[in-house]
Amino acid sequence: MLHWGYDEHNGPAHWKEVFPVANGNRQSPIDIKTEETKYDPGLPPISPNYDPTSAKVILNNGHSTSVEFDDTENKSVLRGGPLTGRYRLRQIHFHWGASDDVGSEHAVDGKKYAAEEPGEMEYKELIELHVVHWNSDKYSSFVEAARQRDGLAVMAVFLRIGECNSQLKKITDRLDAIRAKLAKFRSLLCTAEGEAACCMLRNYRPPQPLKGREVRRN
Repeated sequence: MLHWGYDEHNGPAHWKEVFPVANGNRQSPIDIKTEETKYDPGLPPISPNYDPTSAKVILNNGHSTSVEFDDTENKSVLRGGPLTGRYRLRQIHFHWGASDDVGSEHAVDGKKYAAEEPGEMEYKELIELHVVHWNSDKYSSFVEAARQRDGLAVMAVFLRIGECNSQLKKITDRLDAIRAKLAKFRSLLCTAEGEAACCMLRNYRPPQPLKGREVRRN
């Protein structure tokens, strides 16, 4: 059986060979083409309400680093946006790249960076967080919810770093601290005990086709 990962021999192009759902019609990440998004005035803002005491453990699962949360009750929940009811926070996991200018999964208008007005701070996305929730109003567990079309809600959060700007000197120390943390991510092993050591240098999937889906905005 294929041991899925992000290398050429077991990366995203091969996932469908073992997991047919990876070739389904509702795949992420996507390239958000802003001109093609639909404005929806009735779409409320996303409303997270998180209790930091619900964090339990930090894990290396061989594909990413994750923070697991206590989801036995509605301590940390997500509401609003396109969601109906409460979605409990289950996990936060990270995506990064082999260098500081790549790592995010989603793109906007074909680009994986964003910029302010000319002359202002320019950003490049270094890392993407996925905040995973499940529908606790309809289902009794994460496992049950994960099998349902409306069972999960994943919120993407981008961490960015400024560069090539006069303001950069003001935050040099902070940037160096971020770069050091990314270096630690890349030093994590993606191999099991007894296998030849291999570091987790990248773990992001390229944007997937929309296949008829509509992207809404508010």
